[in-house]
Amino acid sequence: MKKLMGAGAAIALSMIAGAASAADLPRGGASYYSPASPAVYNWAGAYVGATLGYQWGSVSNNPTRPSGIAGGLTGGYQWQSQQFVFGGETDIQISGADDTKTPFKFANPWFGTLRGRAGYAMNNILFYATLGLAYGGVRADNLALSESKSTIGWTVGGGVEVGLTPNWTAKAEYLYVDFNSRTYSVTGTNNALDFGMLRFGVNYHF
Repeated sequence: MKKLMGAGAAIALSMIAGAASAADLPRGGASYYSPASPAVYNWAGAYVGATLGYQWGSVSNNPTRPSGIAGGLTGGYQWQSQQFVFGGETDIQISGADDTKTPFKFANPWFGTLRGRAGYAMNNILFYATLGLAYGGVRADNLALSESKSTIGWTVGGGVEVGLTPNWTAKAEYLYVDFNSRTYSVTGTNNALDFGMLRFGVNYHF
């Protein structure tokens, strides 16, 4: 698990370093460049968006390591106090993550999260951390049977979001998700799925 989180964090940090060089853009009616009184980007308010990324994970007590592309929709609301930004975000994802090690196959066809977000804004660049609840579906198969279960767990991560225009932003984000163990009759034991995910997204801020 430490290797999984470390690899994802290293990738996310490299993305953050590149995004930090983006040009400053404000949000609102002020001029993009005002030598007398520089405009400040506004992160407060509601937003909706979409994400696309890749997840890679492992199953306890089983050799499978489900991985694949995942994408979905997000939405949230934020408040801003000077350079500090905080709020909540939810998302729902469709996933193609699966893996087969005969006679078993594990898949994670969908998952969602409900998280708090807190960050520090440098004008139109927002660095943030996120933590909250995760839930989803896990399917287990052997050569003759298939079994699907719903599960819950927790998630933690972080990323960087960059304001491109007064209303549109783009982000790079890493999440680690750990689902609770469930008993599967097809494997005859308890199995739990955990995975890391690197994803990119766009948001529209109202």
